[in-house]
Amino acid sequence: MPGLLLDTLNGASRPERPIWLMRQAGRYLPEYRALRERKGGFLALVEDSEAAAEITLQPIRRFGFDGAILFSDILIVPYAMGQDLAFLEGEGPRLSPRLLDRSLDALHVAPERFAPIYETVRRVRAELSPDRTLLGFAGSPWTVATYMVAGEGSRDQQATRALAYGDAAVFADIIDAVTAVTVEYLAGQIAAGAEAVQLFDSWAGSLAPAEFERWVIAPTARIAGELRRRFPDVPVIGFPKGAGAKLAAYARETGVSAVGLDETVDPVWADRALPDGMPVQGNFDPVLLEAGGAEIEHRARTILDALAGRPHVFNLGHGIGQHTPIAHVEQLLGVVRSWRAC
Repeated sequence: MPGLLLDTLNGASRPERPIWLMRQAGRYLPEYRALRERKGGFLALVEDSEAAAEITLQPIRRFGFDGAILFSDILIVPYAMGQDLAFLEGEGPRLSPRLLDRSLDALHVAPERFAPIYETVRRVRAELSPDRTLLGFAGSPWTVATYMVAGEGSRDQQATRALAYGDAAVFADIIDAVTAVTVEYLAGQIAAGAEAVQLFDSWAGSLAPAEFERWVIAPTARIAGELRRRFPDVPVIGFPKGAGAKLAAYARETGVSAVGLDETVDPVWADRALPDGMPVQGNFDPVLLEAGGAEIEHRARTILDALAGRPHVFNLGHGIGQHTPIAHVEQLLGVVRSWRAC
């Protein structure tokens, strides 16, 4: 029998609400920090399936969340497509060679780099209780492409947007390649034991409407459609951060099973604008969770009440901050666990 989270993603609206938090396996947990100190850098942890499985399970053991999210990174896809990947302390990820400088044809694909990720999924599924859902994930093609083109993250994705405008055919080839690899990567996670998957489109908000349709909605629809064909019972969560009013078109046109809301989305508007009965996820502000105080309960109940009439997975509007106190997470969890839809 599916657990509360999987049941909700499949469209059930039960009185209680499932909860998991984006980036719940990470630096705010002392047990994670201790393991990382012993094991080394971030990529080394991701490629160590035993360590990655332990990290994935840490927040489940501490908080009893309804879902475990695979400990990995969205840049594993370009890494397997042949770019070198490094995480620089205090600077973030770097990919090389940049696709501003080299073509896709110059990369030597390395699909074996997916193998440790699949092993992590198998290990977690073997240890996770049946009533807890294992979530796999990947970056959406637009967001992944921004890193592949520029070699790093940026505030406005200017270099990638310029390429997409200036040579749409070249950029379409990049998007198509990332889309195809992402399908296979997520299919591999599902075959290894993931029961639902999420597409993170962290930079979706930087695109104008026509470009959003072409570079976010269209490739997401191809991924969701192919996964639905292969795995009709596996929900796909789409999370186009910063989409704003474009979220309604995303929900209608991509074919995803559920939509994630970032913290800037009014949940009352979302309940009106999104398709009836579509599960939603979100959208508590991670900055408020870090700040703490009585506003945690007020804001959490506001979100829960606004989305009471549809399936709702309680989550953050983006990843949990590394300085978030454990007590604040426990406070939030208590509010969500005690709430019931009327």
